[in-house]
Amino acid sequence: MTAHEWAKILRVGEGFQLSEVDPRSTPGYSGAKADGKRDLATGLDELNELQERLFAESRVGATQDSVLLILQAMDSAGKGGIVRHVVGGVDPQGVALTAFKAPTDGERRHDFLWRIERRLPEPGFIGVFDRSHYEDVLIGRVRSLASAEEIERRYDAINAFEAEVAAAGTRIVKVMLHISPEEQKARLMERLERPDKHWKFNPGDVDERMLWDQYMAAYQTAFERTSTAQAPWHVVPADHKWYARLAVQELLLDALQQIDPQWPAADFDVEAEKKRLAAS
Repeated sequence: MTAHEWAKILRVGEGFQLSEVDPRSTPGYSGAKADGKRDLATGLDELNELQERLFAESRVGATQDSVLLILQAMDSAGKGGIVRHVVGGVDPQGVALTAFKAPTDGERRHDFLWRIERRLPEPGFIGVFDRSHYEDVLIGRVRSLASAEEIERRYDAINAFEAEVAAAGTRIVKVMLHISPEEQKARLMERLERPDKHWKFNPGDVDERMLWDQYMAAYQTAFERTSTAQAPWHVVPADHKWYARLAVQELLLDALQQIDPQWPAADFDVEAEKKRLAAS
């Protein structure tokens, strides 16, 4: 199956219902865990080359293209593993990672998209948002951190913002890692049982679990309001970490294949430089 076919299978389309997606499933993939790990390693070679080509083009001013990977999920769904095992496999000089936390007092003095715009990837880069502006319509809605009218305004603002970003040359890959509450519970328990994982545990994660249904409803609304032609959502079942990593890698490959970056042509006489170097 091609990367583009992966993207079509995982894309949020008309009539999509999050409740109908099984977090334990592996859409479009019939292989087992060992096969998935093998295919992940194989795909990394192509991802590396495409990313390096894109970065090289940008260094000589030959492109304005970039990729922005937006990762949203409930806690422990595997965002960190995606960053390490997928994005972490390419040359770090062409990657810009931002992990968004709760806005600071200074950031709150601006519109919610202000801090997002400042972290958009430069031409030639793969930008990664670990959480994003979608927190402002997810936790913002569930926890009533903004009025219903303001949340509605934000959906429209996000669509306008992302359309502008896409028009400027950035391929936006929006991913929701869909974990089940049972799998999340197991992963959180593992963090509590292992001293080397305690640093990852946040007591607030248990509080958020109590609002699971409200969060799923908030995601459903976000998909309905902000999955657009320029910036579609993709829902990746995430109970199997190996599958989620493979799926996100394929989504990145699809974006880069559509850009189709090429190695920049030399702006000097290659043969003449070979002779000069041989004689030096």
